[in-house]
Amino acid sequence: MKKEKAICKDKIAIDFNDGKELLQDLGKSVTIFGSARTSSNDKYAKLAEKLAFRLSKKNINVITGGGNGIMQAANKGAFEAKTAESVGLSIYLPNEKTKNEYTTKSLTFNYFFSRKYMLVKYSKACVIFPGGFGTLDEMFEVLTLTQTGKLNGFKIYLVGCDYWKYLIKFIKKSLYKENMIDKEDLEIITLTDNIKLIEKEIVLL
Repeated sequence: MKKEKAICKDKIAIDFNDGKELLQDLGKSVTIFGSARTSSNDKYAKLAEKLAFRLSKKNINVITGGGNGIMQAANKGAFEAKTAESVGLSIYLPNEKTKNEYTTKSLTFNYFFSRKYMLVKYSKACVIFPGGFGTLDEMFEVLTLTQTGKLNGFKIYLVGCDYWKYLIKFIKKSLYKENMIDKEDLEIITLTDNIKLIEKEIVLL
């Protein structure tokens, strides 16, 4: 048991130390979250690719979870811009491909919690495209970190008005109405499909 705990601690230290070494000197960066299950022709994947390309052309690095779907689309956009880093922070998963080929810098993590932290630690903003449980987990993590002041000046955008509208309704009608969050907490999230607006605001951060 002691040996297992020691190995666990070593892996945690490796995750954080390697993440810091890879990311701390990157410069201005934005994180893009989204499903690994979408095809390259999915409308949200296309938007992610386009946004990443435009941001990279403004010398803003793009960080994703390094997987397929929307993550791959975003990395592809940044990779093809050839003016900023396209970063993929993937994770070891049994019997599953967790890396895409469109990264200029990459790292594979042992644990989800250390990966989630590093995905946003060195970013100015995150853009969250439609996704499943993993994307929701990442979204609520950054919402909590922003709400509690652990990420100061951090911007959070949700792309996919039709996709997220029921979640936003739940947040307003249940969380806010029942006093589980404050009114200013609602302002943490910007729901929009206008990637030009997102680009403009991120450039000014």
